[in-house]
Amino acid sequence: MQKITVIGAGTMGNGIAHVFAQAGFSVAVVDASAASIERAQATIRKNLDRQVAKLTVTEADANQAYHNLSWHTSVDTVDAAQDLVVEAIIEQEEAKKALFSQLDKYFVATCILASNTSSISITRLAAATHRPDKVIGMHFMNPVPVMKLVEIIKGYSTSTHTTQTITEVCARLGKIAVASNDYPGFVANRILMPMINEAILALHEGVAGVDEIDEIMKLGMGHPMGPLQLADFIGLDICLNILNVMYSGLKQPRYGACPLLVNMVSAGKLGAKTVEGFYTWGANGKIDQVSPVFTNRRVGQVASLPA
Repeated sequence: MQKITVIGAGTMGNGIAHVFAQAGFSVAVVDASAASIERAQATIRKNLDRQVAKLTVTEADANQAYHNLSWHTSVDTVDAAQDLVVEAIIEQEEAKKALFSQLDKYFVATCILASNTSSISITRLAAATHRPDKVIGMHFMNPVPVMKLVEIIKGYSTSTHTTQTITEVCARLGKIAVASNDYPGFVANRILMPMINEAILALHEGVAGVDEIDEIMKLGMGHPMGPLQLADFIGLDICLNILNVMYSGLKQPRYGACPLLVNMVSAGKLGAKTVEGFYTWGANGKIDQVSPVFTNRRVGQVASLPA
């Protein structure tokens, strides 16, 4: 397996393209938006340069990785004889199903079709194709170049050969593949999203403020970032979409989204990508402060750790 196509040049797509290119694969990146491609090119170049500065890769290797990438605004400009296509578009089932039907018609019959979905049924995506045995989930974690896990999701018809092949590919990327069966939210988000939703409920009900909730979870549970900061980082719209998929698929009240989350998404306050969510975010991608909407919900000063 050598020829890879990544559909979608957003945050996840460019990260996936980066790790494949750095591992020596030939990678075609497809996105209908020329602006998205330009941003992805700049992001990957910046991240490769950061790796060079940290001495984790040589400058020659970084340049070769970037050279392994090609850029396309349409699938039909990519060689149809690909070994693997990884879809990383918007987290909406109908859009993904339409895309998988298109990919199935275009790429050679031996090509594996993978989705980076974090919650949508692989079995239903596979049903949009004539190769359900070659459809699989590859749920990368964000930021992709840093995080080691790839959650592998086996659809109802995914073959053992496909699963083994993708597990081996993950090893070539320097990632660890861990398998899950095809149920709403899989493993990662079935556990993570209720925690984030409960943190939002705690804020909504006045149990504590944004910074108190996040500090308690960081200091008490050893999490690298609190659940509200993480929700901002993921995107509140994505969190809501995943919770809705889980609620629809499992029909259990505990997966129902907090009204505060619904209202924030309706208002366009989606977290870091829109500058404001539970926090306000600077141009450098770092937190400025708790969003002014929530500053009056604090219950006490969060102490600073000693220097």
